[in-house]
Amino acid sequence: MSPNDRRLLRHLLVIVTIKVMVLGALWWVFVRDVRVPVDAERAADRLGMTPPAQGGHP
Repeated sequence: MSPNDRRLLRHLLVIVTIKVMVLGALWWVFVRDVRVPVDAERAADRLGMTPPAQGGHP
């Protein structure tokens, strides 16, 4: 591996590491505490299915 290849590899690793850290920070700030409530009726409606009956088994 030539010195230019090693330098390029080092720069690419640094850039990818910085990008992963920035994405992690953005997730931590904006997405971490977001909760999406999902119930059977909404999920079934989204999938085009009939929701299961609420209650006990027959």
